Amino acid sequence: MRARVLGGVLVALTLPVMLAGCAAPAPAPTVTVFATATPTPDPTVTAALPQSTATVFVPVPEATVTFTPNDVPVIPETAFAVDNGAIPGAVGEPTRDGAGDIVTYTVVSGDTFFDIAQRFGIPVQQLLRMNPGVAGAGEAVYIGNVINLDANSLG
Repeated sequence: MRARVLGGVLVALTLPVMLAGCAAPAPAPTVTVFATATPTPDPTVTAALPQSTATVFVPVPEATVTFTPNDVPVIPETAFAVDNGAIPGAVGEPTRDGAGDIVTYTVVSGDTFFDIAQRFGIPVQQLLRMNPGVAGAGEAVYIGNVINLDANSLG
């Protein structure tokens, strides 16, 4: 019990010492500072500015351009088939009538509608009008199809 009393006394004595370190310091004195402004003079420029060395360009007068349009080509409304000879994509033989005019062409392996039109000198659009059964803008031609080349029988 004696130790308990001594412990309590020890705590009672050290507590004020420890709390004394937590006290706030004395406030610092307030200092008022007065500043006086002293104007500084504006600097003066003493150096001369450089002189302009710009080059003046005189515009060149525009050239006169004269356009001469090409003559309007004469394109027949209807092209008649002319055999220009076998070419890759149109190697078969055309069928002719009694007068020797080309009337039809039978598609063989490797032929294309465009090449057939080229071989016989007929515009593709005209050849399509002459052959309304050919679908897909001429892409659907098959071996054995008979292509009309007689311009007198436009479709």
